[in-house]
Formats: sequence, structure tokens, C-alpha cells
Amino acid sequence: MGICLPCLGGQADDYDQPSPETRRRQMAEAAEKRKREDEGRGVKDPEALKRKQQKREEIEKKAEQSGGGGVEAGLRWQVS
Repeated sequence: MGICLPCLGGQADDYDQPSPETRRRQMAEAAEKRKREDEGRGVKDPEALKRKQQKREEIEKKAEQSGGGGVEAGLRWQVS
């Protein structure tokens, strides 16, 4: 019940291994692709999500520049 494979018979010269730099580049590209896919998982419109995040960041920056302190500045304690 053995499997006879001629390519495993010591003929490693049939194919070339990519250089270490090429392998590193390919692995980095694959990691970036997985990261992009994971970020978009479960999101119907990733572009809309990015726009919302950018808008939120702009609002936060404007609040910091105006010295408002964000949401906490609008809160007051009232004791009656």
C-alpha cells in the first residue's frame, strides 16, 4: 500500500524555492490581505464605516481644539 511519487525521489532540482526576500514580501502581503478581510468581516459597507470613523475623529479634533473637553463639558450635576 505504498504511494510511488517520482518527485520525492531526490529530484529537488525540478522546482526552485523563492528567495528569502521574496518569501518575506509574499508573507507580508498575505498578512495585510488577511487584516483587511478581518476588518471588513460582518460589515456590509466598509467604505461607509470608514467615512463614519473619519467624521467622528474630525468631531473629536474640533472639540479638543475648541477646549470644550468633549461630552463631559456638557454634563452638570443638579441636586434638588
